[in-house]
Amino acid sequence: MERNLSVIVVAAGRGSRMGTAESKQFLELGGRPLFLRAIETFGRFGATAEIIVVTGAADVERCSRYIEEAGCPLVTKVVAGGAERQHSVYEGLKEAQAPWVMVHDGVRPFVRETDIAVCYEEMQRSGAAVLAVPVKDTIKAVTEGTIVDTPDRSLLWAIQTPQGFRTQELLLAHERAAQEGFLGTDDSMLAERLGIPVNVAQGDYTNIKITTPEDLDYAEFLLQAQMKEREA
Repeated sequence: MERNLSVIVVAAGRGSRMGTAESKQFLELGGRPLFLRAIETFGRFGATAEIIVVTGAADVERCSRYIEEAGCPLVTKVVAGGAERQHSVYEGLKEAQAPWVMVHDGVRPFVRETDIAVCYEEMQRSGAAVLAVPVKDTIKAVTEGTIVDTPDRSLLWAIQTPQGFRTQELLLAHERAAQEGFLGTDDSMLAERLGIPVNVAQGDYTNIKITTPEDLDYAEFLLQAQMKEREA
């Protein structure tokens, strides 16, 4: 497999919704910081040419130390992010050298190599792809406490990361958003604004984003389940 992929791992979040003084990406799961688990998985993926980690300006040295101690040779840079996730991704993008790029949340520690491969293959086939899973619940659009619409559930997917693009196209999408003062909730939203078709690649429901204390509890459960599976 050709090493043609830059990976940007965004580890610049804060612990506001987690209710901790510690930034959530540095919270430990099984004795290791959350963001390291994602980095190590991408480090095993055959197309990865480089991994760029984006963290808070005050955490660059600390983050670099964790990576050095863990031994992650494909991490080429640890850079300071911006005020919002979008700004942080842009800082990482400016360092990317490979023709293709994937952006991944550092607080999604359970991404698997098989998930990355599915997203990578769809990205290569169609030009841009995001990992996603079909929505299980009925979703309601609500205004001021009143339901105003019930979208067709068969059309709804919960979007995850990684999200993969041609590097230059995603860079252009970020530059255009910055020029126009647009702030999106994920990278595919910026690509869509440029008219770039983005396909979904079906992932796994265990690829959770750890945001609240309940998520961390569930993560501990998933980790224990994985350990038991490996021992069986």
